[in-house]
Amino acid sequence: MGRAFEYRKARIFKRNAYLAKTFTRLGKEITMAAKAGGPDPEQNTKLRLIIQTAKNENMPKDNIDRAIKRAFEKDMSDYKEMVYEGRGPHGIAILIEAATDNNQRTVANVRSYFNKFGGSLGTSGMLDFLFDHKCIFTVARTPEIDIEEFELAMMDFDAEIDADDEEILVMAEYKAFGAIQKYLDDNKYEIKSFKFDRIPKELKALTEEQRAEVNLLLDKINEDEDVTNVYHNMEEPEEAE
Repeated sequence: MGRAFEYRKARIFKRNAYLAKTFTRLGKEITMAAKAGGPDPEQNTKLRLIIQTAKNENMPKDNIDRAIKRAFEKDMSDYKEMVYEGRGPHGIAILIEAATDNNQRTVANVRSYFNKFGGSLGTSGMLDFLFDHKCIFTVARTPEIDIEEFELAMMDFDAEIDADDEEILVMAEYKAFGAIQKYLDDNKYEIKSFKFDRIPKELKALTEEQRAEVNLLLDKINEDEDVTNVYHNMEEPEEAE
């Protein structure tokens, strides 16, 4: 698949400080999916896939059940999913996804983080073009799967794949989610996990000191209870082997 795809794959599965809120993030995603499509995973595909992802992250069943139940509590009636965009220090592009019942509160908080750490909150759509919005499936690889046939099938959805002995990674445009999910389900493939991601089209290299400045902002944004995901186009340093 080439170096760029390998980098993207590594980035998706990279465990770093920004995934410390995994259970909180997944809990909110479960709640929002249940609110949008109902509490029954068999009738709500997005909910079912997020639950499967949560299980693979070892999220306790009680947490999952509470997240579904929360979708129908009175205080969830006004929750909405929002996207905020801004520039961090040294021109780094930052996209923030949030689930909030008070957009004025959340946007004020996010703006204060940018202002405090040398950035600026922008307007909706100003940076979205710098990122590819992707749907990503991890499929269990079994002896019955002919990987060449599978790759040909995924070409119909303009999807990229990469595989090892245990898993197949499928990456495609956000809008292809429903069609790929239906194909995988109809053909009895085991979906181990699923997520949406925003992948920068180009990365911006910074010095170690500059990265530290940007990370102060990213860490602060991630601490906000309304924030579910944070994306940026800062190049991460290569890990020592």
